[in-house]
Amino acid sequence: MESFFVRNNTFFQREEDTGMDLAWMIEFLKGMVKPVAATAVVGLAVGLSFWQKLGLESEMFVAIVRAFIQLSIIGFVLQFIFNQGNAGWIILAYLFMVSVAGYTAGQRAKHVPSGKYVAGASILTGTSVTMFLLVILNVFPFTPRYIIPVAGMLVGNSMTVTGVTMKRLRDDIKTQINLVETALALGATPRQASHQQLKRTLIIALSPVIDNTKTVGLISLPGAMTGLIMGGASPLEAIQLQIVVMNMMIGASTMSSIMATYLCWPSFFTKAYQLETKVFTD
Repeated sequence: MESFFVRNNTFFQREEDTGMDLAWMIEFLKGMVKPVAATAVVGLAVGLSFWQKLGLESEMFVAIVRAFIQLSIIGFVLQFIFNQGNAGWIILAYLFMVSVAGYTAGQRAKHVPSGKYVAGASILTGTSVTMFLLVILNVFPFTPRYIIPVAGMLVGNSMTVTGVTMKRLRDDIKTQINLVETALALGATPRQASHQQLKRTLIIALSPVIDNTKTVGLISLPGAMTGLIMGGASPLEAIQLQIVVMNMMIGASTMSSIMATYLCWPSFFTKAYQLETKVFTD
């Protein structure tokens, strides 16, 4: 069976030698006509917000302007990286994404000591191992055009799961602090005393990813599959890629989530096997 990665379709196959010249800029501006026209939908949302007195008009306007600017910038950056074809740019882009994701997830779990570093290390571990396996198994070639989009999907999903894991673990232990302290008083280690909280946290954090995988294609068509179909690929090619995406999401999310629990739970306890009370003070 011919691989869907090497088919000649408009989504993946572009001219590698496209230059940042005037002709390319003109084509880019022409292509922005439809995105600009689509802001009419945002105008409708702003009008509804004003009508219902929600007070979200300015936030909607700022959000769409930021999205427009950020995506335009990243488009030029990716165009530059794709033209270079250098592995160093792949690693640099990947580390940048992990850094931003670690900071964002750490902000969600702001009460966890060194939360940003814990989140960053967890996301880095889960996504790098997953991408390494995908490259070794020749699922994706190690080129910017494939690795950077894949890394973006993995890092974004792992960021969400990691943030939820860290915050939920801390909140769960706080809610059952008497139970955990009783177990410690009876001679249990911190790991044993918080085992149920750790297990429950991982189940809650990973359940949305698993449920999404169970219902993929039945409720909605996922982004990667939709992008391929709209880009000209056949539905059969699209589902091949989507299966890969769902598999790698589960793998990266599980590793990142488990790593986060191992890295953050020791900060909840002292060396004397007592709860670190200041961690659980809002």
